Amino acid sequence: MASSAWYQRSVFYEVPIRAFCDADGDGSGDIAGLIAKLDYLQWLGVDCVWLLPFFDSPLRDGGYDVRDFRAVLREFGTIDDVHRLVGEVHRRGMRIIADMLINHTSDTHEWFQEARKPGSAQRDWYVWSDTDQRYRDARIIFLDHEASNWTWDEQAGAYYWHRFYHHQPDLNFDNAEVRDAMLDEIRFWLDVGFDGLRLDAVPYLIEREGTSCENLPETHAYLKQVRAMIDAEFDDRVILAEANQWPHDVVAYFGDGDECHMAYHFPLMPRLYMALRRGDATSLVEILNDTPAIPAGCQWGIFLRNHDELTLEMVTPQDRDYMWHEYAPDPAMKSNLGIRRRLASLLDGDRARIELLHSLLLSLPGSPFLYYGDEIGMGDDYSLPDRDGLRTPMQWTAGPTAGFSSAAPTDLYLPVISAPGFRPDVVNVADQRADDGSLLNWVRSMLALRSAHPVLGRGRFELVGTSHPAAFAFLRGDDEETILAIANFSAEPVGVTVDADVGRAGTSITDAVPVDLGEPLEIAGHGFRWIAIG
Repeated sequence: MASSAWYQRSVFYEVPIRAFCDADGDGSGDIAGLIAKLDYLQWLGVDCVWLLPFFDSPLRDGGYDVRDFRAVLREFGTIDDVHRLVGEVHRRGMRIIADMLINHTSDTHEWFQEARKPGSAQRDWYVWSDTDQRYRDARIIFLDHEASNWTWDEQAGAYYWHRFYHHQPDLNFDNAEVRDAMLDEIRFWLDVGFDGLRLDAVPYLIEREGTSCENLPETHAYLKQVRAMIDAEFDDRVILAEANQWPHDVVAYFGDGDECHMAYHFPLMPRLYMALRRGDATSLVEILNDTPAIPAGCQWGIFLRNHDELTLEMVTPQDRDYMWHEYAPDPAMKSNLGIRRRLASLLDGDRARIELLHSLLLSLPGSPFLYYGDEIGMGDDYSLPDRDGLRTPMQWTAGPTAGFSSAAPTDLYLPVISAPGFRPDVVNVADQRADDGSLLNWVRSMLALRSAHPVLGRGRFELVGTSHPAAFAFLRGDDEETILAIANFSAEPVGVTVDADVGRAGTSITDAVPVDLGEPLEIAGHGFRWIAIG
Protein backbone atom coordinates (compact mmCIF):
# COMPACT_ATOMS: atom_id res chain seq x y z
CA MET A 1 0.00 0.00 0.00
CA ALA A 2 1.39 3.44 -1.00
CA SER A 3 0.48 4.87 2.37
CA SER A 4 2.91 7.80 2.35
CA ALA A 5 1.71 9.13 -1.04
CA TRP A 6 5.34 10.14 -1.67
CA TYR A 7 4.63 10.31 -5.40
CA GLN A 8 2.29 13.26 -4.89
CA ARG A 9 5.12 15.52 -3.81
CA SER A 10 8.02 14.04 -5.82
CA VAL A 11 10.02 15.36 -8.75
CA PHE A 12 10.78 12.53 -11.19
CA TYR A 13 13.79 12.38 -13.51
CA GLU A 14 13.72 10.21 -16.64
CA VAL A 15 16.94 8.33 -17.41
CA PRO A 16 17.73 6.24 -20.48
CA ILE A 17 20.67 4.23 -19.11
CA ARG A 18 22.38 4.07 -22.49
CA ALA A 19 22.46 7.87 -22.72
CA PHE A 20 23.54 8.87 -19.23
CA CYS A 21 27.09 7.78 -18.43
CA ASP A 22 29.47 5.12 -19.75
CA ALA A 23 31.58 3.62 -16.94
CA ASP A 24 33.39 0.88 -18.86
CA GLY A 25 34.43 2.84 -21.95
CA ASP A 26 32.55 0.83 -24.56
CA GLY A 27 30.74 3.92 -25.87
CA SER A 28 27.34 3.09 -24.37
CA GLY A 29 25.92 4.09 -20.98
CA ASP A 30 25.54 1.46 -18.29
CA ILE A 31 24.19 0.91 -14.80
CA ALA A 32 27.58 1.51 -13.21
CA GLY A 33 27.73 4.88 -14.97
CA LEU A 34 24.30 5.83 -13.63
CA ILE A 35 25.36 4.87 -10.10
CA ALA A 36 28.39 7.14 -10.49
CA LYS A 37 26.07 10.07 -11.25
CA LEU A 38 23.52 9.56 -8.48
CA ASP A 39 25.21 12.22 -6.36
CA TYR A 40 24.48 14.70 -9.16
CA LEU A 41 20.78 13.79 -9.17
CA GLN A 42 20.67 14.11 -5.38
CA TRP A 43 22.37 17.52 -5.61
CA LEU A 44 19.89 18.62 -8.28
CA GLY A 45 16.95 17.83 -6.00
CA VAL A 46 15.48 14.81 -7.76
CA ASP A 47 13.16 12.69 -5.61
CA CYS A 48 12.64 9.70 -7.89
CA VAL A 49 14.59 8.24 -10.83
CA TRP A 50 12.59 6.71 -13.68
CA LEU A 51 14.47 4.13 -15.75
CA LEU A 52 13.61 3.43 -19.35
CA PRO A 53 13.67 -0.28 -20.27
CA PHE A 54 16.90 -2.08 -19.37
CA PHE A 55 15.73 -5.62 -20.15
CA ASP A 56 17.30 -7.98 -22.67
CA SER A 57 16.13 -6.82 -26.09
CA PRO A 58 17.05 -6.84 -29.78
CA LEU A 59 16.75 -3.03 -29.51
CA ARG A 60 14.58 -2.48 -32.54
CA ASP A 61 12.49 -0.04 -30.45
CA GLY A 62 14.92 1.31 -27.88
CA GLY A 63 14.31 -1.58 -25.49
CA TYR A 64 10.53 -1.41 -25.58
CA ASP A 65 10.76 -4.68 -27.50
CA VAL A 66 11.51 -7.06 -24.63
CA ARG A 67 13.11 -10.45 -25.27
CA ASP A 68 13.34 -11.50 -21.61
CA PHE A 69 11.60 -9.62 -18.80
CA ARG A 70 13.97 -10.92 -16.10
CA ALA A 71 17.29 -10.49 -17.89
CA VAL A 72 19.29 -7.26 -18.01
CA LEU A 73 20.64 -6.09 -21.36
CA ARG A 74 24.28 -7.23 -21.31
CA GLU A 75 25.73 -3.86 -22.29
CA PHE A 76 24.00 -2.28 -19.26
CA GLY A 77 25.21 -4.77 -16.67
CA THR A 78 23.74 -7.58 -14.60
CA ILE A 79 20.88 -8.18 -12.21
CA ASP A 80 23.40 -7.68 -9.39
CA ASP A 81 24.10 -4.22 -10.81
CA VAL A 82 20.38 -3.46 -10.70
CA HIS A 83 20.23 -4.51 -7.05
CA ARG A 84 23.20 -2.25 -6.33
CA LEU A 85 21.60 0.66 -8.19
CA VAL A 86 18.35 0.34 -6.24
CA GLY A 87 20.28 0.23 -2.97
CA GLU A 88 22.39 3.28 -3.85
CA VAL A 89 19.32 5.27 -4.84
CA HIS A 90 17.63 4.43 -1.55
CA ARG A 91 20.79 5.19 0.44
CA ARG A 92 20.61 8.76 -0.89
CA GLY A 93 17.00 9.16 0.19
CA MET A 94 15.62 8.96 -3.34
CA ARG A 95 13.27 6.45 -4.94
CA ILE A 96 13.34 4.59 -8.23
CA ILE A 97 10.71 3.34 -10.68
CA ALA A 98 11.07 1.40 -13.92
CA ASP A 99 9.15 0.74 -17.09
CA MET A 100 7.12 -2.45 -17.26
CA LEU A 101 6.10 -3.45 -20.79
CA ILE A 102 2.90 -5.39 -20.27
CA ASN A 103 1.10 -4.94 -23.60
CA HIS A 104 3.55 -6.69 -25.93
CA THR A 105 6.87 -8.47 -26.28
CA SER A 106 9.57 -8.68 -28.92
CA ASP A 107 8.93 -11.24 -31.64
CA THR A 108 12.18 -12.86 -30.41
CA HIS A 109 10.74 -13.52 -26.92
CA GLU A 110 10.57 -17.24 -26.16
CA TRP A 111 6.83 -16.92 -25.51
CA PHE A 112 6.21 -15.75 -29.07
CA GLN A 113 8.66 -18.21 -30.59
CA GLU A 114 6.75 -21.01 -28.86
CA ALA A 115 3.36 -19.56 -29.80
CA ARG A 116 4.29 -19.59 -33.51
CA LYS A 117 4.72 -23.38 -33.56
CA PRO A 118 1.77 -25.33 -35.01
CA GLY A 119 -0.18 -26.98 -32.21
CA SER A 120 1.65 -25.01 -29.51
CA ALA A 121 0.11 -24.99 -26.05
CA GLN A 122 1.10 -21.30 -25.90
CA ARG A 123 -0.54 -20.28 -29.17
CA ASP A 124 -3.26 -18.44 -27.28
CA TRP A 125 -0.72 -16.26 -25.46
CA TYR A 126 -0.88 -13.86 -28.44
CA VAL A 127 -3.71 -12.60 -30.65
CA TRP A 128 -4.03 -14.51 -33.93
CA SER A 129 -6.39 -14.36 -36.88
CA ASP A 130 -6.92 -16.01 -40.28
CA THR A 131 -7.70 -12.56 -41.67
CA ASP A 132 -6.30 -9.05 -41.30
CA GLN A 133 -9.80 -7.55 -41.35
CA ARG A 134 -10.64 -7.97 -37.67
CA TYR A 135 -10.75 -4.97 -35.28
CA ARG A 136 -10.90 -2.51 -38.16
CA ASP A 137 -12.10 0.29 -35.86
CA ALA A 138 -8.72 0.32 -34.08
CA ARG A 139 -6.43 3.12 -35.24
CA ILE A 140 -2.86 2.54 -36.41
CA ILE A 141 -0.60 4.33 -33.93
CA PHE A 142 2.75 4.29 -35.76
CA LEU A 143 1.44 5.66 -39.05
CA ASP A 144 4.93 6.44 -40.35
CA HIS A 145 6.02 2.81 -40.05
CA GLU A 146 3.06 0.44 -40.16
CA ALA A 147 0.22 0.05 -42.66
CA SER A 148 -1.77 -2.41 -40.54
CA ASN A 149 -2.16 -3.69 -36.99
CA TRP A 150 -1.83 -7.23 -38.38
CA THR A 151 1.28 -9.04 -39.71
CA TRP A 152 1.37 -12.43 -41.41
CA ASP A 153 3.57 -15.08 -39.78
CA GLU A 154 4.54 -17.86 -42.17
CA GLN A 155 5.47 -20.39 -39.49
CA ALA A 156 2.22 -19.88 -37.58
CA GLY A 157 0.16 -19.73 -40.75
CA ALA A 158 -1.82 -16.83 -39.32
CA TYR A 159 -1.82 -13.08 -38.75
CA TYR A 160 -0.78 -11.72 -35.36
CA TRP A 161 -1.98 -8.48 -33.77
CA HIS A 162 0.30 -5.56 -32.83
CA ARG A 163 -0.65 -2.01 -31.88
CA PHE A 164 2.90 -0.74 -32.38
CA TYR A 165 5.74 -2.09 -34.55
CA HIS A 166 5.21 -5.36 -36.39
CA HIS A 167 8.09 -6.89 -34.41
CA GLN A 168 6.15 -6.27 -31.16
CA PRO A 169 3.27 -8.78 -31.04
CA ASP A 170 0.56 -8.00 -28.49
CA LEU A 171 -0.06 -10.40 -25.66
CA ASN A 172 -3.55 -11.87 -25.28
CA PHE A 173 -4.93 -10.67 -21.95
CA ASP A 174 -8.07 -12.72 -22.44
CA ASN A 175 -5.82 -15.66 -21.52
CA ALA A 176 -5.62 -16.24 -17.76
CA GLU A 177 -2.12 -17.67 -18.09
CA VAL A 178 -0.91 -14.41 -19.66
CA ARG A 179 -2.54 -12.35 -16.93
CA ASP A 180 -0.85 -14.48 -14.26
CA ALA A 181 2.50 -14.43 -16.05
CA MET A 182 2.55 -10.63 -16.16
CA LEU A 183 1.65 -10.45 -12.47
CA ASP A 184 4.71 -12.59 -11.83
CA GLU A 185 6.93 -10.26 -13.90
CA ILE A 186 5.65 -7.30 -11.88
CA ARG A 187 6.30 -9.17 -8.62
CA PHE A 188 9.84 -9.96 -9.72
CA TRP A 189 10.89 -6.32 -10.12
CA LEU A 190 9.04 -5.09 -7.05
CA ASP A 191 10.87 -7.80 -5.11
CA VAL A 192 14.14 -6.34 -6.44
CA GLY A 193 13.15 -3.17 -4.60
CA PHE A 194 11.73 -0.79 -7.19
CA ASP A 195 9.35 1.73 -5.64
CA GLY A 196 7.01 1.62 -8.58
CA LEU A 197 6.44 0.65 -12.20
CA ARG A 198 5.31 2.66 -15.19
CA LEU A 199 2.87 0.45 -17.07
CA ASP A 200 3.51 1.07 -20.75
CA ALA A 201 0.67 1.29 -23.30
CA VAL A 202 -2.07 0.21 -20.88
CA PRO A 203 -5.09 1.30 -22.98
CA TYR A 204 -4.45 -1.47 -25.53
CA LEU A 205 -4.46 -4.65 -23.45
CA ILE A 206 -7.81 -5.98 -24.67
CA GLU A 207 -9.40 -6.24 -28.14
CA ARG A 208 -13.10 -6.35 -28.95
CA GLU A 209 -14.82 -6.25 -32.32
CA GLY A 210 -16.75 -3.07 -33.06
CA THR A 211 -14.63 -0.97 -30.67
CA SER A 212 -11.48 1.14 -30.92
CA CYS A 213 -9.76 -1.59 -28.82
CA GLU A 214 -8.79 1.07 -26.30
CA ASN A 215 -9.91 1.75 -22.71
CA LEU A 216 -12.12 -1.33 -22.56
CA PRO A 217 -13.76 -2.46 -19.28
CA GLU A 218 -11.78 -5.69 -19.31
CA THR A 219 -8.55 -3.67 -19.32
CA HIS A 220 -9.63 -1.86 -16.17
CA ALA A 221 -10.63 -5.14 -14.56
CA TYR A 222 -7.09 -6.44 -15.05
CA LEU A 223 -5.53 -3.26 -13.66
CA LYS A 224 -7.65 -3.66 -10.55
CA GLN A 225 -6.22 -7.16 -10.24
CA VAL A 226 -2.68 -5.78 -10.56
CA ARG A 227 -3.34 -3.11 -7.93
CA ALA A 228 -4.92 -5.58 -5.52
CA MET A 229 -1.88 -7.85 -5.79
CA ILE A 230 0.52 -4.97 -5.15
CA ASP A 231 -1.44 -3.65 -2.19
CA ALA A 232 -1.64 -7.12 -0.65
CA GLU A 233 1.99 -8.11 -1.15
CA PHE A 234 4.06 -4.90 -1.06
CA ASP A 235 4.34 -1.70 0.97
CA ASP A 236 4.47 1.84 -0.39
CA ARG A 237 4.71 0.95 -4.10
CA VAL A 238 3.00 2.72 -6.98
CA ILE A 239 1.92 2.01 -10.54
CA LEU A 240 1.77 4.69 -13.20
CA ALA A 241 -0.45 4.46 -16.29
CA GLU A 242 0.97 5.53 -19.62
CA ALA A 243 -2.29 6.28 -21.40
CA ASN A 244 -2.16 8.86 -24.19
CA GLN A 245 -5.87 9.61 -24.10
CA TRP A 246 -8.28 12.45 -23.41
CA PRO A 247 -8.59 13.34 -19.70
CA HIS A 248 -12.09 11.89 -19.33
CA ASP A 249 -10.72 8.53 -20.52
CA VAL A 250 -7.51 8.69 -18.50
CA VAL A 251 -9.23 9.28 -15.16
CA ALA A 252 -10.73 5.81 -15.49
CA TYR A 253 -7.21 4.43 -14.97
CA PHE A 254 -7.36 5.67 -11.38
CA GLY A 255 -10.52 3.61 -10.89
CA ASP A 256 -12.04 4.40 -7.53
CA GLY A 257 -8.55 4.72 -6.15
CA ASP A 258 -8.10 0.99 -6.82
CA GLU A 259 -6.26 1.01 -10.16
CA CYS A 260 -3.19 3.12 -10.93
CA HIS A 261 -1.87 5.63 -8.39
CA MET A 262 -0.67 7.94 -11.17
CA ALA A 263 -1.39 8.65 -14.83
CA TYR A 264 0.19 11.02 -17.32
CA HIS A 265 -1.72 14.06 -18.50
CA PHE A 266 -0.67 13.92 -22.16
CA PRO A 267 -3.05 16.56 -23.60
CA LEU A 268 -1.64 19.22 -21.28
CA MET A 269 1.79 19.21 -22.93
CA PRO A 270 1.04 20.43 -26.49
CA ARG A 271 -1.24 23.16 -25.18
CA LEU A 272 1.61 24.69 -23.21
CA TYR A 273 3.49 25.13 -26.48
CA MET A 274 0.40 26.41 -28.30
CA ALA A 275 -0.22 28.99 -25.59
CA LEU A 276 3.39 30.10 -25.76
CA ARG A 277 3.42 30.56 -29.52
CA ARG A 278 0.01 32.23 -29.66
CA GLY A 279 0.55 34.42 -26.61
CA ASP A 280 -2.86 33.24 -25.45
CA ALA A 281 -3.67 30.84 -22.60
CA THR A 282 -7.15 29.88 -23.87
CA SER A 283 -6.30 26.34 -25.02
CA LEU A 284 -4.60 25.59 -21.72
CA VAL A 285 -7.57 26.82 -19.70
CA GLU A 286 -9.90 24.70 -21.83
CA ILE A 287 -8.04 21.42 -21.29
CA LEU A 288 -7.75 22.03 -17.54
CA ASN A 289 -11.47 22.80 -17.35
CA ASP A 290 -12.10 19.53 -19.21
CA THR A 291 -9.99 17.54 -16.74
CA PRO A 292 -12.21 15.70 -14.23
CA ALA A 293 -11.40 15.39 -10.55
CA ILE A 294 -9.34 12.37 -9.55
CA PRO A 295 -9.70 10.14 -6.45
CA ALA A 296 -7.94 11.05 -3.24
CA GLY A 297 -4.50 9.52 -3.09
CA CYS A 298 -4.04 9.69 -6.87
CA GLN A 299 -1.86 12.06 -8.88
CA TRP A 300 -1.26 13.25 -12.41
CA GLY A 301 2.18 13.01 -13.95
CA ILE A 302 3.02 16.05 -16.06
CA PHE A 303 5.95 16.77 -18.34
CA LEU A 304 7.28 19.20 -20.93
CA ARG A 305 9.11 16.62 -23.01
CA ASN A 306 10.09 12.96 -22.80
CA HIS A 307 11.82 10.33 -24.89
CA ASP A 308 8.99 10.14 -27.43
CA GLU A 309 7.90 12.70 -29.95
CA LEU A 310 5.94 15.70 -28.72
CA THR A 311 2.73 13.85 -29.37
CA LEU A 312 -0.13 15.67 -31.09
CA GLU A 313 -2.68 12.86 -30.95
CA MET A 314 -4.83 14.66 -28.38
CA VAL A 315 -5.34 17.92 -30.29
CA THR A 316 -7.66 18.86 -33.13
CA PRO A 317 -6.43 18.42 -36.73
CA GLN A 318 -6.32 22.22 -37.02
CA ASP A 319 -4.17 22.57 -33.90
CA ARG A 320 -1.93 19.75 -35.11
CA ASP A 321 -1.31 21.57 -38.38
CA TYR A 322 -0.62 24.75 -36.42
CA MET A 323 1.93 23.01 -34.18
CA TRP A 324 3.68 21.41 -37.14
CA HIS A 325 3.84 24.77 -38.89
CA GLU A 326 5.19 26.60 -35.85
CA TYR A 327 7.49 24.02 -34.31
CA ALA A 328 8.43 21.64 -37.15
CA PRO A 329 9.34 23.77 -40.19
CA ASP A 330 11.52 20.92 -41.50
CA PRO A 331 9.42 17.82 -42.35
CA ALA A 332 12.23 15.69 -40.88
CA MET A 333 11.23 17.04 -37.45
CA LYS A 334 7.88 15.23 -37.65
CA SER A 335 7.25 11.72 -36.38
CA ASN A 336 3.93 9.88 -36.56
CA LEU A 337 1.46 12.43 -35.12
CA GLY A 338 4.08 14.48 -33.35
CA ILE A 339 7.36 16.40 -33.37
CA ARG A 340 10.68 14.78 -32.46
CA ARG A 341 12.43 17.70 -30.83
CA ARG A 342 13.74 18.44 -27.35
CA LEU A 343 12.50 21.24 -25.11
CA ALA A 344 15.39 23.66 -25.66
CA SER A 345 15.42 23.08 -29.41
CA LEU A 346 11.69 23.69 -29.69
CA LEU A 347 12.18 27.00 -27.88
CA ASP A 348 15.36 27.99 -29.80
CA GLY A 349 17.33 27.89 -26.56
CA ASP A 350 15.43 30.93 -25.27
CA ARG A 351 16.04 31.06 -21.52
CA ALA A 352 12.91 33.03 -20.60
CA ARG A 353 10.57 30.63 -22.40
CA ILE A 354 12.35 27.58 -20.97
CA GLU A 355 11.98 29.02 -17.46
CA LEU A 356 8.33 29.91 -18.04
CA LEU A 357 7.41 26.36 -19.01
CA HIS A 358 9.39 24.94 -16.10
CA SER A 359 7.52 27.24 -13.72
CA LEU A 360 4.26 25.69 -14.92
CA LEU A 361 5.65 22.16 -14.83
CA LEU A 362 6.49 22.68 -11.16
CA SER A 363 3.23 24.31 -10.11
CA LEU A 364 0.36 22.86 -12.15
CA PRO A 365 -1.54 19.95 -10.56
CA GLY A 366 0.58 16.83 -10.82
CA SER A 367 4.06 15.52 -10.17
CA PRO A 368 6.68 16.88 -12.61
CA PHE A 369 8.76 14.57 -14.80
CA LEU A 370 12.05 16.02 -16.04
CA TYR A 371 13.81 14.54 -19.06
CA TYR A 372 17.54 14.00 -18.70
CA GLY A 373 19.54 16.94 -20.02
CA ASP A 374 16.64 19.39 -20.12
CA GLU A 375 17.96 20.92 -16.91
CA ILE A 376 20.99 22.17 -18.87
CA GLY A 377 19.14 22.94 -22.11
CA MET A 378 20.44 20.04 -24.21
CA GLY A 379 19.57 20.05 -27.90
CA ASP A 380 18.65 17.29 -30.33
CA ASP A 381 19.67 15.85 -33.69
CA TYR A 382 16.65 15.16 -35.85
CA SER A 383 18.86 13.82 -38.65
CA LEU A 384 19.16 10.63 -36.60
CA PRO A 385 16.51 7.96 -37.20
CA ASP A 386 13.25 7.66 -35.30
CA ARG A 387 13.63 8.93 -31.69
CA ASP A 388 17.41 8.60 -31.51
CA GLY A 389 17.80 12.35 -31.89
CA LEU A 390 16.23 12.77 -28.43
CA ARG A 391 18.48 10.14 -26.79
CA THR A 392 22.00 11.42 -27.43
CA PRO A 393 24.81 11.25 -24.81
CA MET A 394 24.37 13.37 -21.69
CA GLN A 395 26.69 16.38 -21.83
CA TRP A 396 28.71 16.37 -18.62
CA THR A 397 31.71 18.43 -19.77
CA ALA A 398 33.10 20.15 -22.83
CA GLY A 399 35.02 17.93 -25.23
CA PRO A 400 34.45 15.55 -28.12
CA THR A 401 32.59 12.95 -26.04
CA ALA A 402 31.00 15.43 -23.60
CA GLY A 403 32.50 13.63 -20.57
CA PHE A 404 30.04 10.82 -21.25
CA SER A 405 32.61 8.17 -22.15
CA SER A 406 36.33 7.48 -22.46
CA ALA A 407 35.68 5.85 -25.83
CA ALA A 408 36.60 7.54 -29.09
CA PRO A 409 33.86 9.81 -30.47
CA THR A 410 33.33 7.42 -33.40
CA ASP A 411 32.66 4.57 -30.95
CA LEU A 412 29.77 6.21 -29.12
CA TYR A 413 26.35 4.58 -29.49
CA LEU A 414 25.13 7.91 -30.95
CA PRO A 415 27.06 11.09 -31.77
CA VAL A 416 27.01 13.98 -29.33
CA ILE A 417 25.05 17.06 -30.38
CA SER A 418 26.89 19.20 -32.93
CA ALA A 419 24.30 21.91 -33.59
CA PRO A 420 25.56 25.46 -32.97
CA GLY A 421 24.50 26.70 -29.55
CA PHE A 422 23.96 23.17 -28.24
CA ARG A 423 27.40 21.54 -28.56
CA PRO A 424 29.05 20.25 -25.35
CA ASP A 425 31.49 23.15 -25.30
CA VAL A 426 28.45 25.45 -24.94
CA VAL A 427 26.01 23.26 -22.97
CA ASN A 428 27.35 20.98 -20.24
CA VAL A 429 26.88 20.19 -16.55
CA ALA A 430 30.35 21.14 -15.29
CA ASP A 431 30.31 24.69 -16.63
CA GLN A 432 26.74 25.29 -15.48
CA ARG A 433 27.37 23.98 -11.97
CA ALA A 434 30.16 26.53 -11.67
CA ASP A 435 27.94 29.38 -12.89
CA ASP A 436 25.44 30.65 -10.31
CA GLY A 437 23.36 32.22 -13.07
CA SER A 438 23.12 29.09 -15.24
CA LEU A 439 19.95 27.29 -16.26
CA LEU A 440 21.06 24.26 -14.25
CA ASN A 441 21.40 26.23 -11.03
CA TRP A 442 18.11 27.97 -11.72
CA VAL A 443 16.32 24.62 -12.16
CA ARG A 444 17.94 23.37 -8.95
CA SER A 445 16.73 26.44 -7.05
CA MET A 446 13.19 25.96 -8.40
CA LEU A 447 13.13 22.30 -7.32
CA ALA A 448 14.20 23.41 -3.86
CA LEU A 449 11.49 26.08 -3.81
CA ARG A 450 8.86 23.57 -4.82
CA SER A 451 10.04 21.17 -2.13
CA ALA A 452 9.76 23.94 0.47
CA HIS A 453 6.11 24.51 -0.51
CA PRO A 454 4.34 21.12 -0.50
CA VAL A 455 1.09 22.81 -1.52
CA LEU A 456 2.48 22.91 -5.08
CA GLY A 457 2.44 19.12 -5.12
CA ARG A 458 -0.69 18.17 -3.23
CA GLY A 459 -2.73 21.34 -2.79
CA ARG A 460 -6.13 21.93 -4.32
CA PHE A 461 -6.15 23.63 -7.72
CA GLU A 462 -8.37 26.48 -8.90
CA LEU A 463 -8.15 28.35 -12.18
CA VAL A 464 -8.38 32.12 -11.84
CA GLY A 465 -9.52 34.53 -14.53
CA THR A 466 -7.26 37.40 -15.51
CA SER A 467 -7.55 40.76 -17.22
CA HIS A 468 -5.31 39.75 -20.15
CA PRO A 469 -5.57 36.77 -22.55
CA ALA A 470 -1.83 36.12 -22.35
CA ALA A 471 -1.95 35.91 -18.56
CA PHE A 472 -2.64 32.52 -17.03
CA ALA A 473 -3.34 32.29 -13.31
CA PHE A 474 -4.35 29.68 -10.76
CA LEU A 475 -4.37 29.01 -7.03
CA ARG A 476 -2.78 26.09 -5.18
CA GLY A 477 -4.01 25.83 -1.62
CA ASP A 478 -4.26 23.71 1.52
CA ASP A 479 -4.94 24.35 5.19
CA GLU A 480 -1.48 25.84 5.70
CA GLU A 481 -0.75 27.88 2.59
CA THR A 482 -2.19 29.38 -0.58
CA ILE A 483 -0.08 30.27 -3.59
CA LEU A 484 -1.19 32.33 -6.57
CA ALA A 485 0.73 31.43 -9.74
CA ILE A 486 0.70 33.82 -12.71
CA ALA A 487 2.38 33.21 -16.07
CA ASN A 488 2.66 35.55 -19.04
CA PHE A 489 2.60 33.76 -22.40
CA SER A 490 3.27 37.00 -24.25
CA ALA A 491 6.75 38.25 -25.16
CA GLU A 492 5.63 41.70 -23.96
CA PRO A 493 5.21 42.78 -20.32
CA VAL A 494 1.62 42.86 -19.10
CA GLY A 495 -0.17 44.42 -16.14
CA VAL A 496 -2.53 41.82 -14.70
CA THR A 497 -5.40 41.81 -12.28
CA VAL A 498 -6.91 38.50 -11.19
CA ASP A 499 -10.56 37.57 -10.74
CA ALA A 500 -10.22 36.18 -7.24
CA ASP A 501 -10.77 37.44 -3.73
CA VAL A 502 -7.24 36.89 -2.46
CA GLY A 503 -6.86 40.01 -0.37
CA ARG A 504 -4.16 42.61 -0.86
CA ALA A 505 -1.07 41.33 0.89
CA GLY A 506 1.21 38.73 -0.66
CA THR A 507 4.86 37.81 -1.05
CA SER A 508 6.37 36.74 -4.33
CA ILE A 509 8.32 33.65 -3.32
CA THR A 510 10.06 33.48 -6.71
CA ASP A 511 11.83 36.81 -6.15
CA ALA A 512 11.25 37.41 -2.40
CA VAL A 513 9.44 40.74 -2.69
CA PRO A 514 6.15 41.92 -1.15
CA VAL A 515 3.20 42.26 -3.52
CA ASP A 516 0.13 44.49 -3.36
CA LEU A 517 -2.59 42.36 -4.91
CA GLY A 518 -4.95 45.32 -4.96
CA GLU A 519 -2.94 46.81 -7.81
CA PRO A 520 -2.24 45.41 -11.31
CA LEU A 521 0.72 43.04 -11.19
CA GLU A 522 3.51 43.66 -13.65
CA ILE A 523 4.64 40.39 -15.25
CA ALA A 524 7.63 40.51 -17.58
CA GLY A 525 7.46 39.13 -21.08
CA HIS A 526 7.45 35.33 -20.78
CA GLY A 527 7.69 35.87 -17.04
CA PHE A 528 5.96 34.30 -14.08
CA ARG A 529 5.47 34.77 -10.35
CA TRP A 530 4.49 32.50 -7.47
CA ILE A 531 2.83 34.61 -4.78
CA ALA A 532 2.19 33.38 -1.25
CA ILE A 533 -1.12 34.88 -0.10
CA GLY A 534 -1.46 36.49 3.31
